[in-house]
Amino acid sequence: MASPEHPGSPGWMGPIAQCATGTEQEAAATGPDLPCPGPDEHLDTPGGPSPNSSMTTGELQEYWRKEKRGWRRVKLLFEVASARIEERKVSKFVMYQIVVIQTGSFDSNKAVLERRYSDFETLQKNLLKTFREEIEDVVFPKKHLIGNFTEEMISERKLAFKEYLSLLYAIRCVRRSREFIDFLTRPELREAFGCLRGGQYTRALDILVRVVPLQEKLTTHCPVMVVPALCAMLVCHRDLERPAEAFAVGERALQCLQAREGHRYYAPLLDAMIRLAYTLGRDFISLQKRLQESQLRKPTPWGLTLKELTVREYLY
Repeated sequence: MASPEHPGSPGWMGPIAQCATGTEQEAAATGPDLPCPGPDEHLDTPGGPSPNSSMTTGELQEYWRKEKRGWRRVKLLFEVASARIEERKVSKFVMYQIVVIQTGSFDSNKAVLERRYSDFETLQKNLLKTFREEIEDVVFPKKHLIGNFTEEMISERKLAFKEYLSLLYAIRCVRRSREFIDFLTRPELREAFGCLRGGQYTRALDILVRVVPLQEKLTTHCPVMVVPALCAMLVCHRDLERPAEAFAVGERALQCLQAREGHRYYAPLLDAMIRLAYTLGRDFISLQKRLQESQLRKPTPWGLTLKELTVREYLY
């Protein structure tokens, strides 16, 4: 009889088969991620080890020592490198090219993105809802009724937007906010996940390879925020029949989910990694044991595969 430890064998109860399904459970599993704590906050937080974790006190202390070492501040430099006028059938606007570079060392993954004035304006309005006092001294470039397309005005705006982003980034609560991070990454992530839903895996990967390094730099305080994008990369590589690349990016995602056994991506990701490891002839038994032990410590019902979970991201 085939060993019950081997995926696909008659005696092997796959991780998905061992878990319950259902609409209510599905909704609970795909709830929004909560903000992550700082390194000195209490362990019983969304960003720390679960209160049901089997870690000993010494292991928890070592975990947080490693976390603190990994949360060294990443300093970013913003440049508005260029601008171009774009004309469409019913509108005309200036598109500003933003370059984001990590300072202190050579950055081979500098990010290049484009935003228009209305995008900056939306960011400002969103930040004012939560951080009005914190950003009261940050000057936002005013809108003009005429002269918006002159070379002089565009040059002035380029400098103003560079200063604006730099000042926002200097405010700790703002640079860690969902609003600021979304401004710099969400349009590209929405496009990438749209390509994933449409089966355009190569195009999705092209975008994700560019935006994920920036997302990682912006979320060093909360690595779990990058997990959906990493899992999307795994799905793309896997469906393009690149299991080794899929497994490698899956390991990065698991690293981000340390001590987050209750996270909605944890069990589906481990299940996908077990199958990839088996395909690649790697150690899938330890991954399977990790999932089973996690379910025993803190049963987390789920009925979605990793792909089914990722295609639901960035719909709006």
